Amino acid sequence: MVKNLEDIYYKEAKRRGLRSRSAFKLLEISKKFSIIKKGDIVLDLGAAPGGWLQIARMLTGENGKVIGVDISPIEPLPYENIFIIRKDVRDPSLIEDIRKISGGEVDVILSDLAPKFSGFHHLDHMRQILLVRSALSIAFSLLKKEGNMVIKIIMGSELNELLKEINR
Repeated sequence: MVKNLEDIYYKEAKRRGLRSRSAFKLLEISKKFSIIKKGDIVLDLGAAPGGWLQIARMLTGENGKVIGVDISPIEPLPYENIFIIRKDVRDPSLIEDIRKISGGEVDVILSDLAPKFSGFHHLDHMRQILLVRSALSIAFSLLKKEGNMVIKIIMGSELNELLKEINR
C-alpha cells in the first residue's frame, strides 16, 4: 500500500514537472501552517534535487527570493529569483554567501538535510542530528525574529533532546 502511494506521488510529481515527490509534503505543510507567503525570502537547506525550491518559488511568487543550498549539484531552475549555492552547510563562509543574496535575514528556513545513509538507523539518525544542529546555527544567524522554520528529521533516540534544545 505504501509503495503504491509513493508511486502515485512520484508519477504526479513527474506529471507536474516537479523534481521530487517530497514537494507534495512541503505543499501540504504550507497549506496547513501558511509558512511561506508572497514576497518571502526562503532558504532551503539540503535543496537537491530542487522539488522544495520549486514549491517555495510558487508560494513566494516573482517578488520573493528562494535560496537553495546543497553539497550536491542542483540543476538550475528557470527563474531569476531562485539562487543556488553549492556548499556544505557546515562551511563557515555559507552565512555570508546567503546574506549577499538575501540582503540580510530570511523569512523562512526549510531543512531537508540528510546524511549519506549507512543503513544503520541509529548512526544515520545521529548524523542527521548533527546536520540539523548546523541548520539551527544558521537559523540563529539568519532567521527573522518572527520567521518560520521547517525541519525534516529521522525519528530516533535523540529527537526529544533536540526538541528541548529548539524550544529553549
